[in-house]
Amino acid sequence: MRNRRVRAIVFELIFPLAVGSIFFAGCAANSGGLVMSPEKVRVIHLKSGSEYQELLSGRPQSHGMRSGRVYLEPGQSCGRHTTKAHEEMLIFLAGKGTALVGEEEKAFEVGKGAVCYIPPHTIHNIKNTGTEALVYIYCVAPVKD
Repeated sequence: MRNRRVRAIVFELIFPLAVGSIFFAGCAANSGGLVMSPEKVRVIHLKSGSEYQELLSGRPQSHGMRSGRVYLEPGQSCGRHTTKAHEEMLIFLAGKGTALVGEEEKAFEVGKGAVCYIPPHTIHNIKNTGTEALVYIYCVAPVKD
């Protein structure tokens, strides 16, 4: 039952976002607008299991973006870390939890249907505070100042 719910969430919420993001990554700007580069487009199907799934590993798959699907059981966390000079977007597919951000670990409630942006050089951790799996997609991209 849970796998069916996660699969439904994936196809209703995240699949259009992920395909749109991956599709846009294959576009290149020119003076006349956007030009599609079909060889750069990727369609990645999300697994329904509880294992970590890498989606994009950076170059040469993308222009530097990395992404993956994370599955946290109740009480688990991804671990305190920073993405250094990269910004990060988290898209929550299932469950509920807390994003603990900064040295002071300011708490932000996250979960199904939420999107969380983490600026570069920001320490953070995601913890499952619910009774079901917390499932999310992360997208990390380098920042050019």
